[in-house]
Amino acid sequence: MLGKCGILPADDVEKIKDGLHAVQGMIRRGELEYSVHNEDIHMNIEKTLIDLIGPVGGKLHTGRSRNDQVATDMHLYLRKRVVEFVGLLIKLQEALLEQAKNNIDTIVPGYTHLQRAQPILFAHHLMAYVSMFQRDLERLQDSYKRVNILPLGAGALAGTTFPIDRHFVASQLGFERVYENSLDAVSDRDFILEFLSNASMIMMHLSRFSEEMVLWSSTEFAFVELDDAFCTGSSIMPQKKNPDVAELVRGKTGRVYGNLFGLMTVLKSLPLAYNKDMQEDKEGMFDTVRTLQGALQLFAPMVSTMKVNTERMRQAVNQDFSNATDIADYLVNKGLPFRQAHEVIGKTVLYCIQNKKYLLDMSIDEFKTFSSLFESDIYQVLQPEQVVNARNVYGGTASNQVTEAIARAEQVLEQSNEWLQEYLDKSK
Repeated sequence: MLGKCGILPADDVEKIKDGLHAVQGMIRRGELEYSVHNEDIHMNIEKTLIDLIGPVGGKLHTGRSRNDQVATDMHLYLRKRVVEFVGLLIKLQEALLEQAKNNIDTIVPGYTHLQRAQPILFAHHLMAYVSMFQRDLERLQDSYKRVNILPLGAGALAGTTFPIDRHFVASQLGFERVYENSLDAVSDRDFILEFLSNASMIMMHLSRFSEEMVLWSSTEFAFVELDDAFCTGSSIMPQKKNPDVAELVRGKTGRVYGNLFGLMTVLKSLPLAYNKDMQEDKEGMFDTVRTLQGALQLFAPMVSTMKVNTERMRQAVNQDFSNATDIADYLVNKGLPFRQAHEVIGKTVLYCIQNKKYLLDMSIDEFKTFSSLFESDIYQVLQPEQVVNARNVYGGTASNQVTEAIARAEQVLEQSNEWLQEYLDKSK
């Protein structure tokens, strides 16, 4: 750009470009020796460039400041990471979808307040997480347009006296647009806050799923078994298989939240434009990137290799009162007002508890003691498959609805893959 605009002679431009390629090679080979005396990464590179090509290397800094340089660095770095995390979320969704397809007939208790509520398909439960991670993915995609703005050319805060072409630089670096205001360009860290916020929500969803993994793999539930690769044994109790990865992901969620709150606190009272406080934007962001990378890279294979104990899930469904709500619907369809039907349910369940039996264990005569509307078809109504498939509404747990939900999710996933490939191609 400096050469194109006539700010530097063509010969100087070629020397600087060749020198920068040489410096890049030194960095990649681990040969560049950094010195605190040179303050930061930019000055270390510039000093090495000058050592290689002479004083002309000092012209590299023409028309720019470290303020707009470091802001550009952050945009370039985070732009790559956002695309990377979209790819990792796609892999996690693919793993969930595969498990859902393999368990389209598996029935499990659905919970509210961690109490068994109504039977649902295990695939339906897994698809809830597919939806959560899809929102996370879309938030990252939407944030990309705010990451992909170029601050370079804003100088220290007010622009530069040199006749630079910021839009040409943006096109060279693959940015969609440039910052409209030079003060905003060097002091904006909203794009990092947005990433930290999005990362916090992703970790929150991973943490919720981790909690269920921990519960499901316990002896009390025994719904799933996690692969040994994601667990450890106890140092003193050999019979234990601890779900370490799930617990670590759950635990590391807090540090990602902390990085978000930390940067928000740093920025809350900063006057325009650049302040040294802004150096605090990096450590938390890098830590969040590393934490999220590790969590997502581990989670997809943990889900893929998870063994589902369908028999135990079915046993749990058969030994609870999660089908009780369907009695109310049954009686309402027979003409009984819902409030009265609800009262009948309560009395019927209490009777079962007192007599240590479940609803399907009751005889028709016992049912009729609570309402004359009960007929032999009540047994079909209370079967888990019938209870599940009765929820035949868009978004419900009926098998045909879940099958259609999986198909829709696969179409959306295909679109996400197209977006990912497009932006991977751009980054080349």
